[in-house]
Amino acid sequence: MRYRILGGTGIEVSELCLGSMMFGAWGDTDEAQCRRIVSTALDAGVNVVDTADVYAFGQSEEILGRALKGRRDDVVVVSKFHNEMPGSPLDRNRRGNSRLWIRRALEDSLRRLRTDHLDVYLVHRPDPRTDIEETLGALSDLVRAGKVRAIGTSSFPAEEIVESQWAARRAGRERFTVEQLSYSVLARHAEAAALPTAQRHRMGVMVWSPLNGGWLTGKYRAGAEPAPDARARTHGDHFDYADERIRERKLAVVEELVRLAADEGCTLVELALRFVLAHPGVTSALMGPRTHEQLLTQLTAVDRPLSAEALDRIDALVAPGSVLNPRDVGHTPPALETAALRRR
Repeated sequence: MRYRILGGTGIEVSELCLGSMMFGAWGDTDEAQCRRIVSTALDAGVNVVDTADVYAFGQSEEILGRALKGRRDDVVVVSKFHNEMPGSPLDRNRRGNSRLWIRRALEDSLRRLRTDHLDVYLVHRPDPRTDIEETLGALSDLVRAGKVRAIGTSSFPAEEIVESQWAARRAGRERFTVEQLSYSVLARHAEAAALPTAQRHRMGVMVWSPLNGGWLTGKYRAGAEPAPDARARTHGDHFDYADERIRERKLAVVEELVRLAADEGCTLVELALRFVLAHPGVTSALMGPRTHEQLLTQLTAVDRPLSAEALDRIDALVAPGSVLNPRDVGHTPPALETAALRRR
């Protein structure tokens, strides 16, 4: 395993990060297997784990907290807040980026993770209802209270990254030092603005979905039907199988990437992870295994980098800065979601 410094935080993290979204009802309810995944990743040198309160509505954090017993101090723990959490229908503040919810969300996450602090706490998505100064103020208080070591964002567009950096400087708040964004061979949108912006502000970047929801594992191939339990079948609208144009385009690119990987002497999974780690702005790539076997296929990605020739061939297949499915960006601006924001 190799390690990089997470932006300007001084925190050293492994090039591969263990994501735990699949722990619990959203993926694997077998806690013994989840614990085995954590143990194997840590034994392989992975020293950063990622979760969020919304993953299986708290189950991921709970499983991770139990799995890290006795090893908590060896690991950089990352969690996130923003998405709505279950509760009383009268409680309309169990979501968003307000001071009210941030304080409650953090205490809940600490309890589930069985720890007294988070190493990195991320805003899971922008919240147009809340002033960024309000969010930064609440998070700054948590840093100064010792409950959070570093703060950051997830899927913030470049303009909101810049706004938050200037807001922190104007108000004397802690600034965001980490950005977590979607980036893969099939979704290269971040190269145009978000990645260069994060680099300019010396932010560490953690990449989510480097395997593009399973597309870059080889499980979806031209001329073959997806497995019965594949997410392309169970969530076809989300994993591109419901849109024939996008599906066929991705299938065609995957076939070319399989050939490219063979020429490189690596697997498609290794090629996909090595691609995102080749970008100078990327600190760590998130692995999100559902099974122990899936984890093992990803840990070998750091054995060696991709060749310059392979990177050039990828550029010819998927143009830099482009994305095959706009939904892979991970965030839709409110003005595009709500007609009232663009019409009188």
